[in-house]
Amino acid sequence: MTNTHQMALSAPFRLTPEQIATLHNASLDIMTKTGLRFSDQEALDLFKKAGSKISDGDLVFIDPKIVEWALECAPKDIMIYDRNGQEAMHLASDCCYYGVGSDCAYLYDIKSGDRRRAKRQDVKEGIRLVDALENIDFAMSMVLPEDIPVGKHEPFQMATMIAETTKPIMFVGENLQSTICAVEMATAVTGSEEALAKAPFVINYINTISAFKHNTESVRRLLYAAGRNLPSVYAPGQTRGTVNPITAAGSVALANAGQMGGLVLSQLKREGSPFIRSTLSGGNMDLRSMLDLYVAPDDGLMGWDLARSHGLPIFGTAGCSESKIFDGQAASEAALSLFTNTINGANLIHDVGYLDCAMTYSYEMLMLCEEIVGWLKKYLQPPVINDETLALDVIHEIGPDDNFLTAKHTFKHVREDWQPLLFDHDHFHKWDQKGRLTFETKAKVKIATIIDSHRSSKLSDGVLQKIEAIRDKYSV
Repeated sequence: MTNTHQMALSAPFRLTPEQIATLHNASLDIMTKTGLRFSDQEALDLFKKAGSKISDGDLVFIDPKIVEWALECAPKDIMIYDRNGQEAMHLASDCCYYGVGSDCAYLYDIKSGDRRRAKRQDVKEGIRLVDALENIDFAMSMVLPEDIPVGKHEPFQMATMIAETTKPIMFVGENLQSTICAVEMATAVTGSEEALAKAPFVINYINTISAFKHNTESVRRLLYAAGRNLPSVYAPGQTRGTVNPITAAGSVALANAGQMGGLVLSQLKREGSPFIRSTLSGGNMDLRSMLDLYVAPDDGLMGWDLARSHGLPIFGTAGCSESKIFDGQAASEAALSLFTNTINGANLIHDVGYLDCAMTYSYEMLMLCEEIVGWLKKYLQPPVINDETLALDVIHEIGPDDNFLTAKHTFKHVREDWQPLLFDHDHFHKWDQKGRLTFETKAKVKIATIIDSHRSSKLSDGVLQKIEAIRDKYSV
């Protein structure tokens, strides 16, 4: 039995170069000996042309040399723009950006407090909220509206996102058609596919069944975007104990193999096409409940270190919780996941605001994360150390027998400190006099105000008409 008293916390453990090489070589071993399935003829043709062996119809064995070639070809930094064509997110190094998630079936109603099925109006109101929040950098659809026929929701979601926010948009899709629809809408804004490729404000988000199984529609979506030089997030399923080994090292090695397979395919389609990999940590399953967990510490830093070693932009998951309600567990898991994703350099961090293992969206949770991200941005801001900030002249002038409250230097710099949007910094008696307002109560008021009053800059009537026509075409 382990003596927990001997397990002291220390500086964050990091993999050695030798350990990173061992994990990556294990991934290459999987790709060359076991193989990955790609259920699409164009993908198979591209692999075959590149010299990959194919057996059993769609089982592809990828040579390590092709993997290394793809790693060299793929861009290590990607610029994402906003709807107005301005630079918005530089996916490189340790630059972190935060966004919401997609397609929660349920939503906590801010008026009644009840958990209910999401409606199309919720998509509009949610995106308005995203557009207004300073620390939320990109939009996703957030909820899956039940009052739109199954299979017809994605054109509505995309049209709504483009209309309601100027921020970059990440879109999901059930099939190739939904991706074509999203790209056509984005092209209506930029004026041409060439302009969209030059200044992309949309990101194609792809999940595959697993690291082993790259299903037809997901592969086709990747090839479509790569061929048009549009950025894609590629995130094969990686649940430990089901589609991945239960041990962390084995899971990371297999997950990395799946991602490298997608990377190779994207570069075979178009050399230099922008590819965003997902983190290799996570994917834990609680085998007692059979729930796929969004926030768990079990993989530690292993997956992060391997992902970072390749230099590609990284897609992360944070600001979410397994809790069913907005409570202490939700707040704790949101803060911990946002902190770990940020300090490990995830470039795109999504699912901010998720509860209930991605089943339920909470605007209150989103507002909490808005505060946490603001805190993190201030905490990790590079320090300024110079004559002005050292303030030695002021220190010498004030000396040990006075204070700095009335100093001009204090008045000059006092507004530089972080100030919360909703966190309470009052004395108890002031908080008591104001009605003992909780964070949740204040958040609901702020949310309602934003939804009621905030609107993004409006697209021209001509562009809106084009987007609506595309929406209607793909909704038939």
